[in-house]
Order: sequence, then C-alpha cells, then structure tokens
Amino acid sequence: MTVISKKVPVPEFVAVRRALLSVSDKTGITAFAGALSQMGVEIVSTGGTASAIAEAGVSVRDVSELTGFPEIMDGRVKTLHPAVHGALLGIRDDAEHKAAMEEHSIQPIDLVVINLYPFETVRFGGGDYPSTVENIDIGGPAMLRAAAKNHAYVTVVTDPADYDQVLEALRQNQGKIPYRLRQELAAKAFSRTAAYDAAISSWFAESLELENPEWRALGGRLAEVMRYGENPHQSAGFYVTGDRRPGVATARQLQGKQLSYNNINDTDAAFELVSEFDPERTAAVAIIKHANPCGVAEGTTLLDAYRKALACDPVSAFGGIVALNRLLDAAAAEEIVKTFTEVIIAPDATEEAQALIAAKKNLRLLVTGGVADPRAGGLTAKTVSGGLLVQSRDNGVVDDLELRIVTKRAPSEAEMADLRFAFRVAKHVKSNAIVYARDLATVGIGAGQMSRVDSARIAARKAEDAAANAEPLTKGSVVASDAFFPFADGLLSAVEAGATAVIQPGGSMRDDEVIAAADKHGIAMVFTGMRHFRH
Repeated sequence: MTVISKKVPVPEFVAVRRALLSVSDKTGITAFAGALSQMGVEIVSTGGTASAIAEAGVSVRDVSELTGFPEIMDGRVKTLHPAVHGALLGIRDDAEHKAAMEEHSIQPIDLVVINLYPFETVRFGGGDYPSTVENIDIGGPAMLRAAAKNHAYVTVVTDPADYDQVLEALRQNQGKIPYRLRQELAAKAFSRTAAYDAAISSWFAESLELENPEWRALGGRLAEVMRYGENPHQSAGFYVTGDRRPGVATARQLQGKQLSYNNINDTDAAFELVSEFDPERTAAVAIIKHANPCGVAEGTTLLDAYRKALACDPVSAFGGIVALNRLLDAAAAEEIVKTFTEVIIAPDATEEAQALIAAKKNLRLLVTGGVADPRAGGLTAKTVSGGLLVQSRDNGVVDDLELRIVTKRAPSEAEMADLRFAFRVAKHVKSNAIVYARDLATVGIGAGQMSRVDSARIAARKAEDAAANAEPLTKGSVVASDAFFPFADGLLSAVEAGATAVIQPGGSMRDDEVIAAADKHGIAMVFTGMRHFRH
C-alpha cells in the first residue's frame, strides 16, 4: 500500500471535479477546456487564459472568485494565495487538512494546467535585461511544484502535448485519473521547473559574468529518444537547451533515417569545425569520423573544397560526416554522394542538391540556416563520476592572435596562410593533435595519441597512404600542433615528413631547444600563445 504523510493511503484513482488552467502557450487550451467542461469539470482560470476560454464559449470562473482578491501588479500577484495553494496542497484524507480546508472555505483543485512564461525564448532571442527578468515566472512554478508534491490527489500538466493523454485517461476511468499517470506527470513538472530555474540561473551567471557560481544547474528538453547510445546496450536521449547557436541542435532534417547518438556527436564536431571558416571569405568542407576530422579544406567552390578534403584520407571518409559552410549546391552534392556518407550538414541546400541526395534514402541531410560564430561565448560540460566539469567554450580564433615568429626564417605568405588554416583545424582535433596542411587543405592528421611524436608520425603515414605511390603531400607542407612541443623530437618528426613551417602555442621549458632545431633545419616557426587541447 502506498502511503503519504501520516500514513494516509494514496487513492488509486482521483476524480477531477475542478481544474485550474493558466498557460502562456495557449496551444490547444480552449479545446482542452471545452472537453473538460463537457465532462462536468469546473474550470478556473486567470487573465488571458480565462479570456481565451470564455471567448471559445466555455464556462470559466476567474481565480479571483476563489481568492476573493483581484489580480494586482500587472498580474504578478494573482495565484499566490492560500485559497489556491491550500486547494493544491491539502491532503484530502487527512482529518486536520480537511478541517482546515473547510474552516477557510478552500475548495480542492484536482487538476492544474500550467506552462510557464517563455523565459528561454526571450533569453535566447536576445531580450534586454528588464524584459528577460519580467519573463521569470513566479506563480507558475509555485503552483506546479505544489500540485506535483501533492500528486497523490492532484494531476499536474505542463505540456500541451499531454492534453490528449489526460482526456483519454478521464474517459477510460469515468472522470478519474490513475495514480501512475499522476506520478509521471508530477515527475515531468519537477523536471520542467528544474530546467526553467537552470535557464534563469545560467542567464544570471552569464549576465553578471560569474565564471564559477557556487551552484551550477544545467537543463534541457528531450528532443528525441535515441535508438541507443554510444553502443547498442546503452540507452540515450537528445536534449536541447534552447540556445539558438546554429548547429545540430537547431538544424532541420530534410531527409534520411533517424540520427544516432554517434551521428549527433560527430555532426556537432563537424559543423563546429567548418564554422571556423567565414563563408563570405571562402568555401570550406570538413569530413569527420569519430569526432575527429579526416579531411578539411578551403576552396573557391564547395566542390573544389570537398575534393581536396576527401583526398587527405579517402579511406577514413567512408561512412563519415560532411559539413559545409555554404549553401550546398548540386555540383558538390553530386560529388559527395559518390562516397558513402552518414550525414551532410550545411546552412542550406538548393532544390537540385536535395534531389540528388534524395536518391540516397538513408543519407541524412541537415540544414542549419547559418554557421556558428566561432568567437561566441557559452559553456561546455561533461560528466565525471559524481560531478560535472563545466568550462567556457574554446572561442579563440587564430585571426585574433598576435602571432610571433621565433625562428631565423620567417614563413612565406603562402606558408602563413597554410599555418593559419592548419591551426584552425588543430583546434578541433583530439589531443595530442598534429595537422599537416598544404594549399589550404589538410594532407595528414594525427589525433588523440598519448605522444605528440606518435601523432606526427601517424599523420605523416596517413599522407603516405593517401598518396599511394606518389610523393606524400607532407613534402612542402606546414604543420600545426595544438600544444607546445615538449621536446624537439616532435618537430623533427615533422621535418622528416617534409614540413617547412610550424605553428604551435609555445611555452615549453625547452622552447629554445625546439627553436634551435627548427633553425638548424631551416624551418620557419610561429608561436600563437594559445593552446587548443581537446579531450
């Protein structure tokens, strides 16, 4: 037997005789109120919701009739009253609660329908400080939490998507709601208020530039239940925060089968990388496999950029993710579909490109409406056992850095362009990261190795494999390292591969040794002063 306080047994079914409806999002509310009214449920409502229900011809009482107190302060105070909260929190089968309700003429409320002021929409829509504060709902969360706490007797609804489920339960159970559904809806209500408060607290921290507030809350709404997680035995869901940063979370899927957990992770990595390249300046393509780039290039056209990116590692590109920084055109689409690809993500796609991709029914095509701003702030987070690691986004951009030439030989103009390109890419390669580049295209990438020397060697070997019997494109290339070379051996591996110029953060205790080695071999070296570890 399930009990609540004072060992009062929880009723399996609770009849709905009175409902309080107060919603910001009025989708479906008049039809829902009408259906409740036809079942004999008394409707109580507030402000604009009451007006909408009345205009639909449904009988409705204003909440002020329950409280005996009018709405005041522009509606800020209307439901914060004992007549409302007593009606929600009262334990109906507890003698003391029942006596108190009778003494104060408090009539029970059995169903609460609340959705909150659109704080997240205003926040992420660029609302100013006063308007954002004004959209912090107070009465709504208070009622939701009260009703959810007393789910033994009260049904709480936070989402218009649940209206039909509630009506169906009422029809099937002679006007009553079963306990299991009341529990599930209560859990959803607490999740909603938690995510709402998380959005508010995050906004305050951002507005006040509090880098590490004492309490950190993160929240999101389920966008999709995944088929499985990283592996088939793991369950997973995709949650979105409401941030409008263009990317996989805001994209429209024009075609293809459901995205997997790994698809979303890799597609996010691909689009974040390609967003480093200003579409007004250049066409750029990134091909990603297992969250690491296997080919990135700039070009005069997307077709040109794609071919150069693919040439870096055509074997790894099979089954990869392709991200583009411009409108996907037919020429690029026709070339991309020649290689098996899991996902294409771009700001948009022409009708001709969409038609070409449609022939591959399982190929997902996502359009974002724009590229992400690589300089924008924000937070990233990852879980560890018992905690969260939260940090600001890595929004360092090589174009904004003061590059320092530390060798006797300065890079040529062409080498400098390739160095900047390579460092952009290295920012998005798992550490230890080594990127060889030539003619604004990657020609070898080494990622995620325990030793930077191993990354350099792997990248060079990849270039040899891609070249087949021809001379590897690392000959005459430049090389980027996401972090400093702790010893000269990593640099010497790049020299052995044929690199002529290096870009790295600098800052090692042995910088002088590394610079001397570069000078000995006639290598140009540039320090950025900024590290881009990516784990």
